[in-house]
Amino acid sequence: MALSDADVQKQIKHMIAFIDQEANEKAEEIDAKAEEEFEIEKGRLVQMHRVKIMEQYERRQKQIELQRKIQISNLSNAARLKILKAREDHLRKVTEGTRQMLVKLTQDPSRYKILMEGLLTQCLFKLLEAEVVVRCKKQDAHIIEELIPKCVDYYMKSTGKKVKVTADKEQYLPSDSTGGVEALSGNLKIKVENTLDSRLQSISHTIAPELREILFGKNPNRKFRD
Repeated sequence: MALSDADVQKQIKHMIAFIDQEANEKAEEIDAKAEEEFEIEKGRLVQMHRVKIMEQYERRQKQIELQRKIQISNLSNAARLKILKAREDHLRKVTEGTRQMLVKLTQDPSRYKILMEGLLTQCLFKLLEAEVVVRCKKQDAHIIEELIPKCVDYYMKSTGKKVKVTADKEQYLPSDSTGGVEALSGNLKIKVENTLDSRLQSISHTIAPELREILFGKNPNRKFRD
């Protein structure tokens, strides 16, 4: 039995509706899958950038912390240097104050003469030479001339050795020297410095650690006391 045109049109419409519905369902499926893939990719990209941002943040934090430590270290070193300089300046003032006291001592004839006698005698015992040349400040020449016989006599009685001591009348200690004596062997090859400046310098160097402790207290970082 042949289908009428109406039946054919009805079946065509039914097929078209079925195809259209299937197409819509397929489109919705594709959209859903695309949306899912989009969300997954978006999450991946967001996570990737989050990781990069966190890495950059951590690197920046480390740089800032390193710069902070460097700055603190530089400031600490600068402060330490200032403290050390202030201490050394103070020690120099103490040494200079001591030097000024020695200058005053040289202005006391009786005390200075006793001191010069001890310095000259010490030179003779250090040199142990048969001939000795003694130098002093020009204004102290008369003191040395007076002391030579006494010091020679004491030296000879103590050692049993003879010594000829001559005051150098051509070369004297510098005028800005604090005082004291300088003794040389007869051939001028051996010299003993016993000036007040050299003694002060030697003593200052020797007692510097103890002096620093007296002035500034014990150093907690110092392990040895010898």
